[in-house]
Amino acid sequence: METTPATEKRQLRQRKAPVALTEPEFDFDEEVRGRTKRRKTTSRSIKKENTSAQPANGDDVAAQGNASGSQSNKGRGESRSAHSKRKTPKSSKAKAESVASGGRKKKKTRSVVKGDTGGDQIEEEEENMSQDEEEAVDDQAEQATEPAKRVTKPIKSQASDAEVELVGDPIADAVARERWPHRYRRKETGSDSLGHVSMETPEDIRARRHYDFCKVDGVMFELMDDAFVKAEDGQPDYICRIVEIFEAIDGKPYFTAQWFFRAEDTVLKECGKKVDKRRLFLSEDKNDNPLDCIGSKLKIVRVEPNIDLDAKSKRIPEWCNFYYDMSYSVAYSTFENLSPEIDTTKVVSTSIISSESANRDKTDTEPSRLEKKTLHLLDLYSGCGGMSTGLCLGAALSGINLETTWAVDLNEHACDSLQQNHPRTQVRNEKAENFLALLKEWEKLIDEYNVKNEHDVDQSGELEDSDSEDDDGTKLPKGVFEVAKLLNICYGDPHKIGIVGVKFLVRWKGYGPECDTWEPIDGLCDAKERIKEFVVNGYKRNILPLPETVDVICGGPPCQGISGFNRFRNGQNPLEDEKNQQMLVFMEIVKYLKPRYVLMENVVDILKFSKGFLCRFAMASLVEMKYQARLGLLAAGAYGLPQFRMRVFLFGARPSEMLPQFPLPTHNVILRGGGPTEFEPCLVALDESADRSVLKDELRLGDAISELPEVTNNELREEMPYGEGPRNEFQRYIRLSRREILDNSFRNEDQEHKLLDHQPLKLNKDDFARVCKIPKRKGANFRDLDGVKVGPDNVCYLDPDIARPLLPSGKPLVPDYAVSHLKGKSLKCFGRLWWDETVPTVVTRAEPHNQIILHPEQDRVLTIRENARLQGFPDYYKFSGPIKERYIQVGNAVAVPVGRALGYSLGRALLKIKSDGPCFTLPSNFSLVGQSPQPKEGEVVLS
Repeated sequence: METTPATEKRQLRQRKAPVALTEPEFDFDEEVRGRTKRRKTTSRSIKKENTSAQPANGDDVAAQGNASGSQSNKGRGESRSAHSKRKTPKSSKAKAESVASGGRKKKKTRSVVKGDTGGDQIEEEEENMSQDEEEAVDDQAEQATEPAKRVTKPIKSQASDAEVELVGDPIADAVARERWPHRYRRKETGSDSLGHVSMETPEDIRARRHYDFCKVDGVMFELMDDAFVKAEDGQPDYICRIVEIFEAIDGKPYFTAQWFFRAEDTVLKECGKKVDKRRLFLSEDKNDNPLDCIGSKLKIVRVEPNIDLDAKSKRIPEWCNFYYDMSYSVAYSTFENLSPEIDTTKVVSTSIISSESANRDKTDTEPSRLEKKTLHLLDLYSGCGGMSTGLCLGAALSGINLETTWAVDLNEHACDSLQQNHPRTQVRNEKAENFLALLKEWEKLIDEYNVKNEHDVDQSGELEDSDSEDDDGTKLPKGVFEVAKLLNICYGDPHKIGIVGVKFLVRWKGYGPECDTWEPIDGLCDAKERIKEFVVNGYKRNILPLPETVDVICGGPPCQGISGFNRFRNGQNPLEDEKNQQMLVFMEIVKYLKPRYVLMENVVDILKFSKGFLCRFAMASLVEMKYQARLGLLAAGAYGLPQFRMRVFLFGARPSEMLPQFPLPTHNVILRGGGPTEFEPCLVALDESADRSVLKDELRLGDAISELPEVTNNELREEMPYGEGPRNEFQRYIRLSRREILDNSFRNEDQEHKLLDHQPLKLNKDDFARVCKIPKRKGANFRDLDGVKVGPDNVCYLDPDIARPLLPSGKPLVPDYAVSHLKGKSLKCFGRLWWDETVPTVVTRAEPHNQIILHPEQDRVLTIRENARLQGFPDYYKFSGPIKERYIQVGNAVAVPVGRALGYSLGRALLKIKSDGPCFTLPSNFSLVGQSPQPKEGEVVLS
């Protein structure tokens, strides 16, 4: 493929981009402990002959602007950030952060080369500049000894034959030196032009003089003009803003490009096709290019960010080629409102693009009012409520009263658990798609009965007496039933009769609750007054959300189609798999309700399966809806739990809101597992230069459960006394009451402080007999049972020299599945945990057949409460349903401390508190704090 000088510059950036061409996984142990060996590469020009890329002419602007494709944009989006200069060290070192102590090694430059098979390969090397490259900088005497010089020798090509000219008088020397001081400084040994030691940032080309104007092929350009920059042949040209025009000390003319991203250039990749083709995203990434790389001039306008898509598209002037309303950064894959640091351009005249639609998007976000106001949260796929509980607890610590107003889940027992712990929440046990259909029908009923305009109707939450049975003793004719009142509403088929639609739960006059039935709305045409009464009171009680009345939507849409246990995964078209449909439903609910904030959670596999398509789709959906977005990977152990449990979190925020930052870790963590290299910049971790002494020690199993009373395999008690006091800070905190922990689910708490759910799954006789023979020591498992031998290759096998030991039931002491699991290399079957260990992830099953879940010193599996503690649930949180169902609820939940940290972040955003960068530092005692006053800006301690 032919190249131009601009292409060479882009290729230099590609060498440092964190883009994985084949999606390898990064290993957290290697990153954190600094064992990964990477050799520094000196960036070099990739020289090719006979380049022939043509500049886009005026007639071709629209065509080139719309030309896109995942193949043509491969790697370009991420690569732009590689040489960007960020104002905050954290932003410029997103790849050099660490979850725990030790920090990551800095990423060294990588070269992207073509292999013999035509595929891209990563080549890591350390080499000196070529002779040609040295000649290109010989005239720059002061910089000639710098081996990392990023100045390319102009290639003789059609592009370099373009007529270029610096036009007009140079900018006054004093003014130029003030505006671009880095161009006029001598480079200090071992540091960059700003005096910071840097192995990654290319040295700036030193300037002789600066200009306001230049000409390329007879076309006049001036500072802050937008233009195409020539790309390789057959590819869409790059898009930039000219932010600097200068003559280098070697006499050659250069310009500095500030890059725009097309949607396909970003993390969205092929999913970026959902976004308007004329919409761009401005980055803070800049670099220098020879002046003859400039193609044709563009008209790009900045517009107001809002979510009124139709109004925006209609008001964008026809004379502009592109528009932009947000910035994009590779760090945490962030789409965000433009900041003055990134863009100083004023919004295009309001006479052209009206701000009326933006005004409609404004919300009451005055901090003093937010402190007193209850904000409403909708928890989709809520399970037992781990995520929403954590979010509300964290928001309370920031001074925001966030309440789980609505929750939806398909699991009946999980709904019961959530309702029991959040009695004021409207909990709905139904499919999310039915819930969405109900919301649309509910809005129609609100409009039909003109409820919003009724003077005596408000949403105070107080319900007037609707018990209007008025039984006057009159007997109804046989077979005639009269509606006494309506109790509930749903959309679906609750009686499983094959008829789906809006149904009301009816209490019949003269009959008790046992005779209540679900009836279709069409069959209640004679009960219009009862329907109106229900709608009015339902509106007062806020039983269902209406568009733009929801402050926060959170949820983890299940995507079982990505599971490695699914043998029939559809990697080509993941959204066509019925098991992944809930991602579409989740985004449709967001689109319909237009909440102020969105927080989506999912497993790390969502980034691995089908090159992260589902995650990219989710981000593209938010961006298409004009939401800001930020992606992060958070490990539960980094926030004070004895398990690793890495999860993906996606924040979304309306343009009128501040996009939340991710909370940095509070604890060291014992590392397990990894994720795709491409998403490494999304790992929420400390910067390598940060002081790691602020991190608390990692928590281990004993820290969480050591003081709990001893129970047996046959424990039946639902609640019991603690027996002894807490032994450490974690145990003291986890025992706090609702009031002390700032849980406002109950207005008046009247609850004995007893230990709940401290029951293990009761093992059958055979498994219990096996467990009793597992030694009570660290690392013990089925291999310690009689009759098991281990070969030099760590493969276990049954001892052929003895008779196979049997249980009293006659079954083998060592079951066949234990020996064959993982081809004989498993250490998990009937594994015993130990006090100084952690668990990788709390799972939904308690059987010890293929996991390490035995208590260190008792012959049983961990109890529900012990698992709940590993997930950070307060001890007052009670679970409902059969024992196995309660394990499922705990294992499926988002770890409460992670939700709590994100809730605190959300509260800061609502209060307009922001520090530099995409992450912030939590207060030093955040992980253990109970009651606390509202934090102030810059405050780092809660008391």
